[in-house]
Amino acid sequence: MSEYKSEFLKTLQTRGFIKQVTHEAELDAYCQAGVPIAYIGFDATADSLHVGSLLQIMMLRHLQKAGGKPIVLMGGGTTKVGDPTDKEKSRPLLTNEQIEANIAGIKKAFEPFLTFGDGPTDAIMVNNDDWLGKLGYIELLREVGVHFTINTMVKQDTVARRLANEQPYTFLEFNYLLMQSYDFLELFRRHKCRIQLGGSDQWGNIVGGVDLVHKAAAGDVFGVTAHLITTASGGKMGKTADGAVWLNADRKSPYEYWQFWRNCEDADVGRFLRLFTEMPLEEIEALEKLEGAEINTAKIALANAATTMLHGEAAAKESEAAAAAVFAGGGTAAALPTVEIPSAELFSDYLVAAAFTAAGLTESNGEARRLIKQGAAKVNDQQVKDQNATLAESDVVDGSIKLSAGKKRHALVKPV
Repeated sequence: MSEYKSEFLKTLQTRGFIKQVTHEAELDAYCQAGVPIAYIGFDATADSLHVGSLLQIMMLRHLQKAGGKPIVLMGGGTTKVGDPTDKEKSRPLLTNEQIEANIAGIKKAFEPFLTFGDGPTDAIMVNNDDWLGKLGYIELLREVGVHFTINTMVKQDTVARRLANEQPYTFLEFNYLLMQSYDFLELFRRHKCRIQLGGSDQWGNIVGGVDLVHKAAAGDVFGVTAHLITTASGGKMGKTADGAVWLNADRKSPYEYWQFWRNCEDADVGRFLRLFTEMPLEEIEALEKLEGAEINTAKIALANAATTMLHGEAAAKESEAAAAAVFAGGGTAAALPTVEIPSAELFSDYLVAAAFTAAGLTESNGEARRLIKQGAAKVNDQQVKDQNATLAESDVVDGSIKLSAGKKRHALVKPV
């Protein structure tokens, strides 16, 4: 393992981010001299990023804290093609209006983590549609295509796997490598950006960009990738039985976000504290030594630190208090996810199953009925036994009705 001298790379290394690096010595020297400039691209495939993108955001945050300048590249252009990396089939194409709406939503996720502005180390946000959208096809072929060989492109893992499995790999997707590489060239020319950061699944695309900048502009640029994060049991980071763990509060409440971290696997706590918080390593090492039931102290520390970073300290404290009230039994708290339903509707033979679905605890009334049949559904901490049970005004406690799906998932129904 290399011993880096620059603060940025040293931080990434000691906290467990780095998997691959191009030109290590030159990169380390660049990060020590002046203001290193780095970017990460985010395609706009949804109106929020999820926890799976948090690793990349943290890399940009560490860069800024080390005196560097982060560039957040929104993929308004590349989203029109769709990143084929590690995908077994083509992504559905989005309209321009969908992409613009998604970008507007995604922007919110960066505000708690980065300082944006006009200063030398302030982050900036740019959209690759500004140049890709104006790039003529012949121009792309002459300036970019001439530097790539089909021999190399078909060896990329995704391409090779699709071809070997006789699965379609469209010419549209085949151009994604050229487009992402051209992004690096444009950012080098426009903003003197010399580092591309990303997950290790992007290594081939990043190397393509490094080569293109060298060949087309005689520029010395670098690539750094982070490990792709999976849970200790092999699950995909940021995915739960309830779907993606979104960063935007309107997609996943602070309480639900807090609960995601609080419920992580024991073996993941130390690693997640290093990657997703800024807690000092000495404190993390102390928390890692906890065993048995005491490991919950470390999980709560993780949940509080991660939630504070995204939603603020007040939201983290509310979430912790809400969890304490819920798990103490019989308690409710305002921080729990809440759905409002008109009283006239709620108290007119409104099924408990329908309430579970409206509150987001189940995907359908059928799933809610199965939950009831399994004995895992509760109203105000009392098990529901009848799949056709309905709610009544007498169920309202302190202005709301508490629903529980199993031991860890809770929500409130509030009559209005």
